[in-house]
Amino acid sequence: MSVFVVRTVAALRAAVAGWKREGLRVAVVPTMGALHEGHLSLVRIALERADRVVVTLFVNPTQFNNTDDLAAYPRTEPEDLAKLQPTGAHLLYAPDVAEMYPAGFSTKVSVGTVSEGLCGVFRPGHFDGVATVVVKLFLQVGADIACFGEKDFQQLNVVRRLASDFDVPVEIVGCPTVREPDGLALSSRNVRLTQEGRRIAPALAKVLFETAKRLASGAPVAQSLDEARAAVVAAGYSSVEYLELRGDDALEPLAGLEKPARLLAAAWLDGIRLIDNVRVQDPELTL
Repeated sequence: MSVFVVRTVAALRAAVAGWKREGLRVAVVPTMGALHEGHLSLVRIALERADRVVVTLFVNPTQFNNTDDLAAYPRTEPEDLAKLQPTGAHLLYAPDVAEMYPAGFSTKVSVGTVSEGLCGVFRPGHFDGVATVVVKLFLQVGADIACFGEKDFQQLNVVRRLASDFDVPVEIVGCPTVREPDGLALSSRNVRLTQEGRRIAPALAKVLFETAKRLASGAPVAQSLDEARAAVVAAGYSSVEYLELRGDDALEPLAGLEKPARLLAAAWLDGIRLIDNVRVQDPELTL
């Protein structure tokens, strides 16, 4: 069965309404395209939980605080559609900017607390753009389930908070980070790394996993984080924006392991910003 492509809210709603009349459960997998195995794993999880799966493809301009980053973001719809065909996904919703943000659009959704700190500091306005487009997608699709990757862990928490605060009747499913064999978290940005950068890139995950193991064994938090930041730079990254220990649910800063915790990091390599995270109390902290 081929993936059906729609580009308007009206066509999307008509398709979903037909499924709902049949009593089918619908899942949505929001993406910005440039699909890789991480995205496809979300589709497979969605298919396990629902009867019909909608994949959205929209490079959302409002979540880019850097116009050069927006211009450089890969746009590969034909290749994305080809990757989706064998997965069993049912519909690809690929609107243009005018469909998502018609003339006169002037509303913004802002989620507090979980959007503050971490990426929120270094990408001002980013999570407002994420929250706004996600609310629109939830309303447009009307899905029962929405699948998001844990690689963008702060984003996942922002989405969970907005769905709860607005009483959106959708189950938010966080899905495990998919990694290359050398540990690098899959990302659409990885294709922009140089050959040398790609060799260095797995060091971020390696440092996070090693630091998580040390913390779980009782190592002091502040010293371990300082050493981890230095290790990422020593491995060849140009800089570390943040490498912090946060609560696993509300993302509050932690000075110890008094509750489930997660290490989150963002660092620059080859002029590309890479992010990753590791749950500290995982039973298997190995790559």
